[in-house]
Amino acid sequence: MNKWDFESSPELALDDYDYPKELLKDEDIASRSASVYPTDREVTLESTHLQSKRIALLVTGSIAAMKAPLIARTLRRQGAEVVAFVSPEALRYTTVDALEWSTTNPVITKLTANAEHLSDDYPFAAYVVAPATYNTINKMALGIADGIITSSLGSAIGRMERGKTQILIAPTMHGSLHNSILTESLRKLDRLGIKIIPPKVANGKNNLPEEKAIAFAVCRAVSQSSLKDLPILVTGGPTPVPIDHIRRLTNRFTGRLGACIAEELYLRGAKVKLIHGQGSFSPPEYLPHKIVTTYDEYLAEVMTELQNNYRYGIFSAAVADYQPAQVFPGKIPSGELSKIDLIPTTKVISGVRAKFPSLGMITFKYQENISHEELIDIAKSRLQEGYQMVVANRGEEHQATGAQVAYLVTKDEAPQKVVGKPEIAKAIANYLEVTCDQHKT
Repeated sequence: MNKWDFESSPELALDDYDYPKELLKDEDIASRSASVYPTDREVTLESTHLQSKRIALLVTGSIAAMKAPLIARTLRRQGAEVVAFVSPEALRYTTVDALEWSTTNPVITKLTANAEHLSDDYPFAAYVVAPATYNTINKMALGIADGIITSSLGSAIGRMERGKTQILIAPTMHGSLHNSILTESLRKLDRLGIKIIPPKVANGKNNLPEEKAIAFAVCRAVSQSSLKDLPILVTGGPTPVPIDHIRRLTNRFTGRLGACIAEELYLRGAKVKLIHGQGSFSPPEYLPHKIVTTYDEYLAEVMTELQNNYRYGIFSAAVADYQPAQVFPGKIPSGELSKIDLIPTTKVISGVRAKFPSLGMITFKYQENISHEELIDIAKSRLQEGYQMVVANRGEEHQATGAQVAYLVTKDEAPQKVVGKPEIAKAIANYLEVTCDQHKT
């Protein structure tokens, strides 16, 4: 049950849990982790978007504080060094031991002579208030600094205003507390430059978003990529064509690569939008996307969305090449369909190239039963149509390796071989970063 409480609950009697300031040194943390913490406290690194970044996780007095250890570990999976600051009220719902285990760092529970809230010697790249209660949000807006969390945030706001850190908050409370007072406080914090992570609204409550959504918001906030704030459209998945109101013709492609590309760009701070064809795979909720169910819907959505002045379009969708000449009304009775007359569909990328000539385009080419040399020749010929890159792959290589093997083909460089969807996504994002940097110079 999600029951969000105020932070005005009675103070708890806390054991002393103060650490010398020296323990916050990066080299001491690494040494301490290696010698004291067993390997079960380590995490599998999923990305390096927060590598070498110190993140302050500020935990306030909501029942959602029980998820703080999970948030810490998810941040660490992106490469972050996490230090938890926890209010007395939050310790009703989580523990110092759980937070120390999940961060592998000392937990800050109160202010001492070490002035932990200032973090002068070892500054944080970002402060993340998750969960952020009604009480904390309104205190932030009024500049109140009466405890470990609000005092740390007072200093953090000063650093943020000097361009030295980022602040993110995840509002978490019962829906009835989302009143005009809270709205005004959120607007004020937004004007200051504090980033608000939208809650997951359900059953009348503003719930804490999933841990990955919070971690990804932090990645975006601290990103220094040249793709930051750049509008990029990505497509992925199949584009089924209907036979009647029940049956469809489709293909076996899932759209996982398109989602992987969109996610990598999203982590680097791009204003990415994914148009995803409906199939066996659905993109995660935190990734901005639109599901389309048919080829016609896909074509219309792409053409409409591109009117919003995108800089690049990455077209990985497995677009239908043919569609029935006639869609039968209702359901064709079983056994009465002897043949389907097919006609070619409109080539979407050709239509995009003609209508949006200034759009940077990356397209995909999948082939089977041809040689590698033939594949590269086909990709190079496609470049003559005005595309910046063609990502080419053959079914035979996927079957042989069990992983997707792609060749990134451009006009100026030799084809680049990349193995695996995450690596393909990174290679495409890297290419776009280099291209953007070249345009700036």
